[in-house]
Amino acid sequence: MDISAWIRHRAEWSPARVALHFGGAAVTYAELEQRVARVAAGLADELGIGDGDRVAHLGYNSPVILELLFACARLGAILVPLNWRLTVAEHIGILRSAEPRAIVVDTEFHAHARELHDAVPGFATVVAGPSPPGSDAPSWMTYAALTDRGARARALGGGDLGRPVLIVYTSGTTGRPKGAVLTQAALHWNALNSIAACDMTSADHVLTVLPMFHVGGLNIQTTPALLTGGTVTLTRRFDPDETLGLIETRRPTLFLAVPAVAQAVSRHPRFAAADLSSLRAMCTGSSTVPEAVMRPWLDRGIPVTQVYGMTETGPTALALPIADAARKVGSCGKPVLHCEARIVNEQGRDVAQGERGEIWLKGPNVMTGYWNDKEATDDAFADGWLKTGDIAHQDDEGFFYVDDRKKDVVISGGENIYPAELENILSDHPDIAEAAVVGRADPKWGEIPVACIVAKPGATLTRDDVLALFRNRVAGYKHPREVKFLDALPRTVMGKVQKAELRRQISE
Repeated sequence: MDISAWIRHRAEWSPARVALHFGGAAVTYAELEQRVARVAAGLADELGIGDGDRVAHLGYNSPVILELLFACARLGAILVPLNWRLTVAEHIGILRSAEPRAIVVDTEFHAHARELHDAVPGFATVVAGPSPPGSDAPSWMTYAALTDRGARARALGGGDLGRPVLIVYTSGTTGRPKGAVLTQAALHWNALNSIAACDMTSADHVLTVLPMFHVGGLNIQTTPALLTGGTVTLTRRFDPDETLGLIETRRPTLFLAVPAVAQAVSRHPRFAAADLSSLRAMCTGSSTVPEAVMRPWLDRGIPVTQVYGMTETGPTALALPIADAARKVGSCGKPVLHCEARIVNEQGRDVAQGERGEIWLKGPNVMTGYWNDKEATDDAFADGWLKTGDIAHQDDEGFFYVDDRKKDVVISGGENIYPAELENILSDHPDIAEAAVVGRADPKWGEIPVACIVAKPGATLTRDDVLALFRNRVAGYKHPREVKFLDALPRTVMGKVQKAELRRQISE
């Protein structure tokens, strides 16, 4: 068995039920199963995709991502979703690591994909949408042609729950991309975790506006809804006006939003009068969530729950029950059904209730490791427990509260920004003596990255000079929003930069 059996079973059990709404069209479970079968056959017959092969995807939200995921599962292959906000240079590093046999790209990313193809040859390119001029090379084809050629879809096997099905790249604190490997079993148990945490049933209708290249957009509500036989409405990209319109017309029961998205919707002029009565909960997470972000929703009578997790956990690891949303505002909840959690001290021993320590996690939803990176994998685990790097405490009822991050990740608008990656760029400039990047609280984005710079004597660096260093080097969302010039960086007696002190200085 593999996770594509979710779709096959629903196609037999309730074939006429709508699985997906997208772009004004409805896709039933019978139609989705047919699409998955055709994509799997097309990948196998036309591109030679089989057990262990990687298939990358670069594009906005659409049914294509889900078709590829379940087709890869059926073949025993692995999907590698690419963050479309990254630069060509960043994608080149990921593709050299993952070595996909094929990449499926939206038409909008055709030029981007051509640069990737020139830099990392050896993979076939499939264009999901109208084929633009210049894409008639032998190794290029359209997604429509791929599925048409797979029309002779037959019974395909090769997948099972023990095989990897998803590699999601995260830069990590070193600034070097690492691919978290999630098996089909991890996605299956993650879905069961989310279903239990959200009390999800086949009657639920999920609205997905977050990008599915993240495990949050893909796996907190979207894939779990398909396991239950529910309905998912997808938006190509997030737009607050469209989101409110879909809540009123499609009437979803569940909605997932990172803090910046939740706030953008609640600040829309139509929010106060919008009909939100279909929602039984709004779920958020990905960073510390200020009460100010949740309050407009709570004031409209919508319970706001939180999910805690990370790419490496699928991501659902802790969750706040809907029933406790109002009385435990600010908590990320308790361990979900199939995941264990501990809070430990520096020696790896459990701390007393109320004391702060690092969250460690264990469960079948946790990654097997980082793709071709044994050193990073070994560093991530201790005695079988995944070390999250997040500092938390529990209250007297066992609810978890995240206090800080042991790692220096900046989470801005739901996106992880790793200071080391930005600091590497700053260190190359001849007029910069030393530099560090830290996060500063921001009412809209949760946090923004701030570059703290010590210029070399005689240098005449300006704010604009520093910000210009990041253009075309890293994705725009990673760019520092502010620059602070200092005489020296605060350091410990061992010479380590005191980032806590830097955060205090820039907050003044």
